[in-house]
Amino acid sequence: MVARRSLGRSFGWLWAAYAAGAYGTGLGFGALSLIAITVLHAGPAAVSTIAAAGLAVGAVLALPLGAWMEARRKRPVMVTADLVRCAALASVPVAFALGWLGLPQLVVVAVVVAAAKITFNAAAGAYLKTLVPPADLVVATGRFEATTWSATTLGPPLGGALVGLLGPVAAVVANATGHLLSALGIAAIPDQEQRPARTGARVLHHRDLLGGWRHLLTHPTLRPLFLNTVLVNALIMATEPLVAVLMLGELGFSPWQYGLAFAAPCVGGLVGARLSRHVVARHGADRVLRVAGTLRVCWPIGLALVQPGTAGLVLVVAVQFGLVTAIGVVNPVLAAHRLEHTPAERAARTLTAWSITSTATTAALTVLWGLLGSAVGPRAAIAVAGVLLLATPALLPRRPAPVGAAEPASKSRRPAREP
Repeated sequence: MVARRSLGRSFGWLWAAYAAGAYGTGLGFGALSLIAITVLHAGPAAVSTIAAAGLAVGAVLALPLGAWMEARRKRPVMVTADLVRCAALASVPVAFALGWLGLPQLVVVAVVVAAAKITFNAAAGAYLKTLVPPADLVVATGRFEATTWSATTLGPPLGGALVGLLGPVAAVVANATGHLLSALGIAAIPDQEQRPARTGARVLHHRDLLGGWRHLLTHPTLRPLFLNTVLVNALIMATEPLVAVLMLGELGFSPWQYGLAFAAPCVGGLVGARLSRHVVARHGADRVLRVAGTLRVCWPIGLALVQPGTAGLVLVVAVQFGLVTAIGVVNPVLAAHRLEHTPAERAARTLTAWSITSTATTAALTVLWGLLGSAVGPRAAIAVAGVLLLATPALLPRRPAPVGAAEPASKSRRPAREP
């Protein structure tokens, strides 16, 4: 039996904090939409507005934060982002108890949570780069990925049971509590983080705001990975509402069958995350990203073939299992690869730029595919997304690049301006 590699006490606290936040998010999955529907009796347009506004406006608000946090310690930023999410979510049960809850508040909460999530993830990635040696990044990100999938597998069913016992507001309380515990865990990390050196003016410049995109789009390895990942994730997420309409509406599956079809396969994500460091050790990160990145897009088109009954349910489970297993392998390798090819002084801006682009693209394609589904039907729209996904491996890098290969691209003009 192979002993689990220790990454140190500080990483243990960070991992525990991440788990608390992930399970809180899992327990509160879809809670704002559920409250809008069951408590405020909102229609499809209002529910979609909450989701789209949260993604789009949250991404815009997060834009200056990447450059702002670059010259600051990341742990306080992470703690603040968690506390902001906790406070925003906690306002929902308070307003509900006082009889003040309305749709505008849910929109504001969704926006604040989305912006804080982008900020937290960027700061956490930059902090992880300083906390873990480069050789252990795949191990660390693999553990985060495994935690994400276990929370995704267990959280929504448990959250559904919690909602059934105590009502939809209880799931929001669980989500807020998870972020509070995460903040406490991060604050308990024993290592003293050094403040990054400040260079240049403290006033944010447009070059600071765009520095993350400049690094991503000039790096020979990160550019294709960035474009591929953003497009793949957006196309997959854009079809989720259409799959729900197809299964729950046209095909007559019950809500518990729909939930089972998407919760059970998440075990594949846990398996993939556990396998990631082993396949990287054997085949190398570049080959794993190419092969597993190709395999993950072969599955979604199968959702366009689903039929009513047991056979259709088995098909959805099989498709989702294949998809999330490949994603479970890709995500930790991609996260480690991205950090390895990003200088520490640009990590926060780069991760913020990546998250903003992914979030905004997902929001835009979700709206576009909703219109397409209304025009041609959900099954045809799902098939179109599946065909487009099959073309995305063409964006994957074909040859490895040395770490820091794109450094001269940005230094050829003048030194990067720091906040």
